[in-house]
Amino acid sequence: MDLKIAGRVVEILEEQSGEGRNGPWRKQDFILETPGEYPSKVCITQWGDDIEKFGVAEGEELTAHIDIKSREYQGRWYTDVKAWRVERPSGGGQGTGPGRDPLGPPPEEFPSAEDEDLPF
Repeated sequence: MDLKIAGRVVEILEEQSGEGRNGPWRKQDFILETPGEYPSKVCITQWGDDIEKFGVAEGEELTAHIDIKSREYQGRWYTDVKAWRVERPSGGGQGTGPGRDPLGPPPEEFPSAEDEDLPF
């Protein structure tokens, strides 16, 4: 399944990093506002080298190809929206990743809940 969301980047949050069982990790979230009569904001995460590869900038219009993953922690559910590709409307200089395995990124690319310093 190919999920996409298009909109304007309204904010780029501070990069976070840490050390997990699989080594060091980095992530950075950005907020994408969808167009339309009732716009909504979605927090999207980019991981590792994708931060530089995508080159997301505040104020730009883009389409993010995403994976949605939920996990349970102590009876509560948490959902992540992870970008694996970013496209610009012009089609040139897209800052997109290479082809993608439809089953998702390799497990070592994304830390598990136990690898993060978060309670979930």
